[in-house]
Parts: sequence; structure tokens; C-alpha cells
Amino acid sequence: MIHNESSLAGLALALIGHDRDLSPEEQLLSVDAPKPPARVLAVTKGLIGAGDDPLGEIFCQLRSPQVRRLYGATYTPKTVIDAMIAWADEQAIRPTRIVDPGAGSGRYLSAAANRFPDARLVAIEIDPLAALILRANAYVLGFAHRLTVFVKDYRAIKLPRIPGSTLFVGNPPYVRHHEIPQNWKNWFAKGAASYGFKASKLAGLHLHFFLKTRELARPGDFGTFITAAEWMDVNYGSVLREMLADGLGGAALHLIDPKVRLFTGALTTGVITCFRVGNRPPQFTVRTVESLDDLAPLSGGRAIEWPEIEAAPRWSIFVRQAAPERREGEVELGELFKVHRGQVTGCNAVWIAGEKARDLPNRFLHSTVTKARDLLSAGEALDDTTPLRKVIDLPVDLDELTSVEKKAVQAFLEWARTMKADKGFIATHRRAWWTVGLREPAPILCTYMARRAPAFVHNRAGARHLNIAHGLYPVQPLSQIALDEIARHLNATASVMSGRTYAGGLVKFEPGEVSRLHIPDISLLGASA
Repeated sequence: MIHNESSLAGLALALIGHDRDLSPEEQLLSVDAPKPPARVLAVTKGLIGAGDDPLGEIFCQLRSPQVRRLYGATYTPKTVIDAMIAWADEQAIRPTRIVDPGAGSGRYLSAAANRFPDARLVAIEIDPLAALILRANAYVLGFAHRLTVFVKDYRAIKLPRIPGSTLFVGNPPYVRHHEIPQNWKNWFAKGAASYGFKASKLAGLHLHFFLKTRELARPGDFGTFITAAEWMDVNYGSVLREMLADGLGGAALHLIDPKVRLFTGALTTGVITCFRVGNRPPQFTVRTVESLDDLAPLSGGRAIEWPEIEAAPRWSIFVRQAAPERREGEVELGELFKVHRGQVTGCNAVWIAGEKARDLPNRFLHSTVTKARDLLSAGEALDDTTPLRKVIDLPVDLDELTSVEKKAVQAFLEWARTMKADKGFIATHRRAWWTVGLREPAPILCTYMARRAPAFVHNRAGARHLNIAHGLYPVQPLSQIALDEIARHLNATASVMSGRTYAGGLVKFEPGEVSRLHIPDISLLGASA
């Protein structure tokens, strides 16, 4: 049995045999790697020959989702791979070379090797253990002789020009910008600028891979990638939207319903992007599928003219399933409430009151919802602020303070400066760096991002809220009964389908998405104040 990564490396090496051309990183894994029992070797060969990926499955069991997420390692289901490779096979051009920029255990290349028996295969994989597994699969399936493996970062790859076309296919790793080193963020911004695009350094690693593909590809090349779908809407996804409208040549988008568990250990909304480099079709095909069984073929969908696509600030409007019809007696939440995200402090370590705030006047310390758990644990109503932390909100004009208050505040601000609370972006764009500017208490609060549908809480205690929550402010007076029933109705009807699901399982609800939720008409709720 395979109980650790060393024994998995030993099994992969045994499948590769003596004809090895390993990278230095892979050679290190071969040191002291145990030989597997003959029975295990035989069973594994049989499973691989039957089209399974036992080594990849073991890899995913040995590496927790949390560890694999650091490298963006999510292994794609066979149904998705087959649909993407079939799309490539339907194109008029036959690829001379096939490149998988984040090859993992080689699932895409294994499928492509069978479909395109004359193409050269190129795998780029930064994880040496995954690269060993890929080689093992290639040897068993008989395509190792036309496979080149690079154990390095795709962004650092240089590929020689070849006669014929290149197919780029795979599942680029999803890693959030927080985990991307500054030098690669600079690389991304500079590379995008060279094509006339403005790139945000908040972009995730999958967008870096699209940009690198744009750099490597030549007119006549084509490709299909599956990624998290957030780039269709967020500001930092605009560079990919512009690339698809420009030289990358967007051909189609196929959005997979968020309720489909696409990747093991990762809840995300997935989208397949098809592109033809330098040969953008006159129309862009878009489609939403409710199950993986409906995915193939990737030739269906609704055709949209490019001027309409390019004019849209968000692309999900073209693939989002139609919103549920408004029933009689219902209105959109935005007709009765303004939805405002909570305030950003700019430095929670300072402005969420701790020991250093003990001498500050109580009138500047406000009970505040500072984490989603505050709302999730409150139930339908927040009646008690005792469990909440306090947030410091000082006035712009400190001259209005009494002499005793001013002395305590000045002492606190001296400490805050040592924490560089006056230097951050948020602080330097305030009227006064020491003023957080909390909003007035919202009658209803809702979570902004969590691994579930949003929680709506009637804020009877009058707590303030930071940017981890949204505040719902009525545009006309509403009774306490109405507020109770609205919160109860939203908790019963809101679902993850109305928000955006990110890789890692976080479901995000922007104010506009909350505003579009349906609620009963106030005339049915005892609405008088």
C-alpha cells in the first residue's frame, strides 16, 4: 500500500523503469524511494491502462486540499477533459504540438495523446512529485517517447517555434494574489502593458497563465482552459476579457453551474474558455450547463456579437441563468433597501480596540460586527452586543475633545503611528487618518463572503459593521415586524446560486447581487413604523 509521498514516488519510478531522463528535482525524490510490491505495481499498471489515474488519486489523498491549494493543484474530472479535448479535435487545424501548462498527473495529455497520435506533447509542472506521476502514466500508456516534461514555472518557460500549430489545453492553477510574490506581480503588469493592457496586481495565478499563453502563442494556435469563473466579473479580470477580445481570440465560454462539485476538495464556479489565437470568430458563443453530463459538445451555445461583449463591464450577464421570475406580491430587495458594504478600517490591529484603547473615551468605542461568525452565531436577530468587539471611531476635529479626552487620544495616536496606521492607503485617503468613519447601524446585516449562502440578521442591538458584512438600510420606515419577516424570508430563500463562488469555496455577494434578491411586498408584512 502507498502511505506516504516517498512510497508514491517509488511506485512512479518503478512504472517508469530504467529509461529515465529526470530533472534534478525529480532525482532528489528517487533517493531512498522504496520499491513497491509486485502486486501493487501490476494492479496500478492495469488501472492506468484502463483509463484511470490511480497515482493522481493517491496524490490527492496524501496532499490535503489546503496544501494543494497553495500550489493551485486541482485535478480535473475525466468528463470535463474529454469534452475539452473533443472540442480541440473538432477544429479545422490539427495540432503539431500540445502544451499543458499545469500538467499535474497528465490527465489532459493522456487524453490528447490518444486523440492526436502524431502530436508532440509538452508538460509543464512545477511539482516534481506530480511530474514523476505524469511520466509514469506516459510510460504505461505508451506516449513517453513524444513527451517533454519541464519541471518549472510556466511563466519562465520558453518554447521553440515550430511548423504547424500548438494546442494549449489544461487547468491553470488557481492561486490568489496574496500568495503570489511581488516579482511575479511585476512580471504580470509589465507583460500585460506590452500588449497595451492594464493589469491589476490583484489577479490570481490563472490569469498569469493566460497572459503567458498569449506570449507563447502564434496566429493559428488555439486552446481551451478551465478556470474559476470570477475573472468574468471582477475588475482584475478585465485584462483577460480584453485579451480574449484581442489577440487571444475568444471563441466560446461554457459556465458550469455552481452546484456541480467540479473539483474534489474545492467548491468553485468553473468556466471553460475556448480561444483561437489571431483568429477571433465574429461572434462569441456562451452557454451555461447544469451538469457535467450536458457539457459535451462544446460547440453549442448562444452567439453574441463582439461589440456587445466588449461594451459589457461584466461577462456573467451573458451566461448567468435567468433570474427566478418575480412572483406576485414580490419586489426586489433594492426597491426597499440601500445595500452598503461595511467600513474598511485600513488597520484592524489598531482600530479594533485592544489593550492600548483602554483609556479612550467610551463614546468613541462602538460595538461592531467584525467577522462573519458574529452574524452566523446570532441567528435571526442580534439582540446583544456583549460578544462583539469594539471599533474605535475618532472625530475628524480633535479640538472638540475635553482636555482629559484629548490627552488619552493623543497617547493612543502616538502608539498608532508606531503601528504605521497613518501610512496605509486607506488612512492617507481619509479626511483625517485617525477617523474610521463607521456607518450608522443598519437595521439588517448580512454576511458578504462565506462558504455558504449569506446570513441575514435583524440588527436589534444597533451594532455597527465592518467590510465583512453588508448593511441593509430601508428607504422608508419599516416596522420591527417587517424587518423580522424580511430577514427570515431572505434566510429561507437566498442561495449560493445568486452569488459568485470562488476557488476555495468562498461565496461572495456584492451589494448589487443582494439588491436583486426577491422579498415579499411590504404591504403584506405590517410595514408601518
